[in-house]
Amino acid sequence: MRIETCYFCSRPTYPGKGIMFVRNDSKAFRFCRSKCHKNFKMKRNPRKLKWTKAFRKASGKEMVVDSTLLFAARRNVPVRYNRELAKKTLEAMDQVAEIRARRERMFYKRRMAGNRKREALAARKLIAEHSHLLLPQPKRPLHPKLRAKKLAALQEAQAAANGLDVHVDEDGLELETTDAVKSKVAARRMVRQRITADGRVELEEEMAAGNSSALVGEDDDDDDFDDDDEMAMD
Repeated sequence: MRIETCYFCSRPTYPGKGIMFVRNDSKAFRFCRSKCHKNFKMKRNPRKLKWTKAFRKASGKEMVVDSTLLFAARRNVPVRYNRELAKKTLEAMDQVAEIRARRERMFYKRRMAGNRKREALAARKLIAEHSHLLLPQPKRPLHPKLRAKKLAALQEAQAAANGLDVHVDEDGLELETTDAVKSKVAARRMVRQRITADGRVELEEEMAAGNSSALVGEDDDDDDFDDDDEMAMD
């Protein structure tokens, strides 16, 4: 069986598929599908429809002059069957198909070379002509977690520039610098000195709630010292 070619779109029409139309002058037309048959009856030109092979060849989108295209040309020459000849023909068909595919890829690359540059220039020209239609895009607010991480990273960078160590928790919030922690701990630590009736001096170390309580504690120390002095005097 022979694989026919669609008269309208030039697609292959396999045996048992497609539509065959015979005109009054006994000329036969084969179509791969009803779409091609309807366009043929509406007397449309295949070279003016973008989905046909005739349009692509006419507009330079496919190869037209190539030696591999002659291999599939129709030859109505009767040849005596020869097994070796059939074997060589099948091998040649695979080689020709591979060569044709490689040449088509090269043809496509050469045809599409510089296409991106042309599209970029066209887009720039369009933007320049209609720049008055462009509106400033509003800035979308950041997610709270992203904002916290960004703030933590900024604080770490500032602390590194100042030479301080910064502790950051999992949520991205700054806790305290090392120097600030040391100063607070030193301020909250309170030492009491107490003189007993026997004349012994006792030291008591306590942690106050804050700086204000530490000051109150100092005043209490003075009161305790005065009371002990009075007891010793007695």
